[in-house]
Amino acid sequence: RRRFDDFLALEWRRAAREQAPISLVSIDIDHFKAYNDHYGHPQGDQCLIQVARALASSVTRPTDLVARCGGEEFAGVLPGTDSAGASLLAEQMRTGVLAHGLAHAHSATHSHVTISLGVATLVPQADESPQALVDLADAALYEAKSAGRNRFVARQR
Repeated sequence: RRRFDDFLALEWRRAAREQAPISLVSIDIDHFKAYNDHYGHPQGDQCLIQVARALASSVTRPTDLVARCGGEEFAGVLPGTDSAGASLLAEQMRTGVLAHGLAHAHSATHSHVTISLGVATLVPQADESPQALVDLADAALYEAKSAGRNRFVARQR
């Protein structure tokens, strides 16, 4: 988590200096508690590894970072990426995880493991901190989950 926070802070300062967009993707595995309850924690750990691999394979630029932030939560920092580019990557992440075909018999969303994503894009202002981007991404993630999961919602400012 510390590497992620340090990377976000560094890229935030760079985006503010260059007045360039920066995007953040907040990612949550849908119904992961039900997965752990049904399949057990060792299998849950394997699920986390498979999801992490799928997410990492979606990110091809060396300037981007995807990390596990805790529990079933992941996030991606996409420097210099506008909303359209971040949305495209979010959809690739979503379909990549689904394509892994990890069975999830106790999901209310799908018979396989799915993810919900919140995409936030903004150009940092002088009086803002990276928390503004995190808050926007978290709000978008909440919308994606409220709308039925297994989707992304993008917000920009």
